[in-house]
Amino acid sequence: MNLTLSGLATPLAVATLTFGLVSCGGGSPTPTADAPPGTAPIVEGKVSLTGAGASFPAPLYQRWFSDFNKKNPNVTISYQSVGSGAGVEQFTKGTVDFGASDVAMKDDEIAKVERGVLMLPMTAGAIVLTYNLPEVKTPIKLSRQTYTDIFLGKITQWNDPKIAADNQDLTLPDKKIQVVHRSDGSGTTGIFTKHLSAISPEWKQKVGDGKTVSWPTGVGGKGNEGVTAQVQQLDGAIGYVEFGYASQNGLQMAALQNKEGTFVEPTADSFKATLSAIELPANMRAFESDPAGKDSYPIVSYTWLLAYKQYDDPNKLKALQAAIDYGLTEGQQVSAELGYVPLPESVVAKVEAAKAEMVAKK
Repeated sequence: MNLTLSGLATPLAVATLTFGLVSCGGGSPTPTADAPPGTAPIVEGKVSLTGAGASFPAPLYQRWFSDFNKKNPNVTISYQSVGSGAGVEQFTKGTVDFGASDVAMKDDEIAKVERGVLMLPMTAGAIVLTYNLPEVKTPIKLSRQTYTDIFLGKITQWNDPKIAADNQDLTLPDKKIQVVHRSDGSGTTGIFTKHLSAISPEWKQKVGDGKTVSWPTGVGGKGNEGVTAQVQQLDGAIGYVEFGYASQNGLQMAALQNKEGTFVEPTADSFKATLSAIELPANMRAFESDPAGKDSYPIVSYTWLLAYKQYDDPNKLKALQAAIDYGLTEGQQVSAELGYVPLPESVVAKVEAAKAEMVAKK
């Protein structure tokens, strides 16, 4: 299945996303001049919400909010694609109305938020290894050991015997590998390095995992946007990004070897195979660092919207709940089109139930 991000306006310039949002149903305030004919917004007047966090879901949030704005124009939501690390920091400080992270918050992080935390998985996506070798027309296969060694700086040429051994049908160029990684605190980095730590004792010992790590080699780019741009610009580059960014920009993507030894290309079917094996617990924190299954793509994760359990302003509460409702319903219908994995119905039901824990402070 060929997934694209068609219909997205300038996805790599998604530093700040501002859209108008409102929900339907629940109460009957006086309609405003901005409301579409025949509708009654659930909030009084105009409401502004601010959010910040992961770049991973930013293109999808852009589409959701833009489409919702056409129907419900009197609530403005501004979302800054600043990376999961900065998003969690701003959410913890209370300088935003919601956050977004590709790595679930830890217990010690949650304890710092007096208003309480809800982690709501809104979509899922895959991290791919994208490269810039225009002379190679067929997707390159990379074994688990090989792509780990590339990011360790141990394999430095594209025609290295270890790469050639898995790609005997390809003519690999005698070209330097230029590694590109994230320069900012990143949930994408957290997911990728958790996977590398799970499959390589050497990586776990020397580098480890986290939103930021000390990279053995390579150059940095800010956000999925920045890594994508670096890979596009550097001949022989390889980097890790969310699938949608690579797909929309027409970048080459490697077939990665999974736990069963199968080389799997990043596709909708391989993403679904991975997600189907992940059981979402009551606290909504779930990530399989090395998924089983011969058809499973090896790096797939949920991404979470971070909401407070208590809001001082009941209108902000209603507006954010409305946005979440839209993402869980109509928003899921465009997820695959934009390169994301639609949530299983069981997960949607759990998020809907959890959303009821968001209340206005009395």
